[in-house]
Amino acid sequence: MPRSAGFGPVVVLLVCVLAGCDGGVRGVAGAPGVRDPYFPKSGNGGYDVTHYGLTLDYEPRTRRLVGKAEIRARAEKDLSAFNLDLKGMGVRSVEVEGKPARFNRSGDHELTVRPRDDLGGGDVFVAVVRYSGVPEVITDPDGSEEGWLPTEDGALGLGEPTGSMAWFPGNHHPGDKASYDISIAVPEGLEAVSNGELRRKTVKGGRAVFDWHVPEPMASYVAVMAVGKFGIRRSEAGGLPVYVAVDPQEAAASGAVLGRIPEVVEWAELNFGPYPFSSTGAIVERENDAGYALETQNRPVFPGVPGVELLVHELVHQWYGNSVTPRSWRDMWLNEGFATYAEWLWGEDHGGDSVQDVFDALYEGDYFDKKADNDAVWDFPPARPPSAARISDSPVYERGAMVLHKIRQTVGDELFHDILRGWATTRRHGNADTDDFTAYVEKKAPDEDFSGIWEDWLYGEGRPAAR
Repeated sequence: MPRSAGFGPVVVLLVCVLAGCDGGVRGVAGAPGVRDPYFPKSGNGGYDVTHYGLTLDYEPRTRRLVGKAEIRARAEKDLSAFNLDLKGMGVRSVEVEGKPARFNRSGDHELTVRPRDDLGGGDVFVAVVRYSGVPEVITDPDGSEEGWLPTEDGALGLGEPTGSMAWFPGNHHPGDKASYDISIAVPEGLEAVSNGELRRKTVKGGRAVFDWHVPEPMASYVAVMAVGKFGIRRSEAGGLPVYVAVDPQEAAASGAVLGRIPEVVEWAELNFGPYPFSSTGAIVERENDAGYALETQNRPVFPGVPGVELLVHELVHQWYGNSVTPRSWRDMWLNEGFATYAEWLWGEDHGGDSVQDVFDALYEGDYFDKKADNDAVWDFPPARPPSAARISDSPVYERGAMVLHKIRQTVGDELFHDILRGWATTRRHGNADTDDFTAYVEKKAPDEDFSGIWEDWLYGEGRPAAR
């Protein structure tokens, strides 16, 4: 087509102004949250983290933490900016792909990063955040505390549901899992225990540096950092490394139960399939250092000496919760219902009540000592907690486990066993929601009708009628 005389340069200039002719990507800002139904501002949109490299230095005397986070991620669309979750800490600098990036803080925990050059969809990039300060203790909607908890001889970093943003920047939602390398320097004489495997420990200039490596995907809420005077025990469970860290005050009383970790892992592998990670173990703090036990990946945290049932519960979370991770916080029953059912199975296999006896006691209101606790099982459906403050309440645990037993009653022991193992295997190191699970069960038993279980036990209000 012939060029129109007189207007060509003007048209080209106008197009460049409107569309951009500098050869760069015209991106948009990533969302500051992923619209989780209970924690809508947690996590961030527009990218997927594949690896965290954390370099930390902690001084218990002043409670000051100095950190550098190298975050490798993939842009899921063209981005002019993206957010990270980081609460309280001061940010010194941010780089993206080796170039200084502009950044600002807004809201309770949003760190907005504007790279010098826009990121194209599909691009893999590295962001480096240098930060420091006194990490905060975060109070959950249910009143429990997480984040960075100071202890008498160090600190304990716990993350469920949002506490990890107190000690490192990231995409803090269970839907985004990544591998980790965590290096931390602490005063010589203290231990620093984290997830994965301890690659090396070096001591120089009065500082001990611990380098931990997590090769498998991990949600940030099950990341842990425990600094203190721990006794360290190393052993094996069928060739699997077992790394246990115990506060000296708890050492004598905890020996017997922690010695059963290989037995519990072997039993769990028979029921749920191969152990999904490259090491296991436990961290035992003093009784008042945390208000709860937590299934931190590779080695759960216990405040004081756990009973064997609690040990079973937290270790089985390595399959259900840590390997098969909920897509959103609404799906917590897929963690807690499974781990609670594992406690019942352990009892059934080790001379205790049968699972059916436990189910009947809960249904009849005879399980707990207090009537209020028995009534609380029916407060809401396990798949629909009414608020963020209720995602760890009894219906998520006990009634969630009862849903699993209703499936067992329907399909029989052999197929139920296949469902437990198959679910853990099919979704290994991934994310899943309730719809994924119900579809999986229906596929495994296509001749059965599960609609009553889903309607009455999983989503129904109140105590279902006996059938």
